[in-house]
Amino acid sequence: MEFLQPPGWPRPKGYANGVVARGRQVHVSGMVGWTPAGRFETDDFVGQSRQALANIVAVLREAGASPEHIVRMTWYVLDKREYLDAGPALGAAYRDVIGRHYPAMTAVQVAGLMEDRARVEIEVTAIIPD
Repeated sequence: MEFLQPPGWPRPKGYANGVVARGRQVHVSGMVGWTPAGRFETDDFVGQSRQALANIVAVLREAGASPEHIVRMTWYVLDKREYLDAGPALGAAYRDVIGRHYPAMTAVQVAGLMEDRARVEIEVTAIIPD
């Protein structure tokens, strides 16, 4: 896996500008912050984000992948301000679950998510090296 950093660009914080990888692709559907039993235990943004990330790791494991194989991550959030205000706590939750691996990443504010209690939905693409 090669992280792309054009010369002279400031280094991004918490994500990569781009990633080049070769191998078996794993596409994980958007995961929300409910438990494996399909229940929300919290309406807290950081709590739901932590659970959504844990759900992603569980799906990756089924393919023989782990967080360091993630090359792209997209966050769909209901409230941009809630996402930005979560800063340090969200970063800590991310590092607890994913580690210090920062793939290409996009965050988008959306009008709604399919699950009414969901505050965030996260999807990823991972590449397992050949």
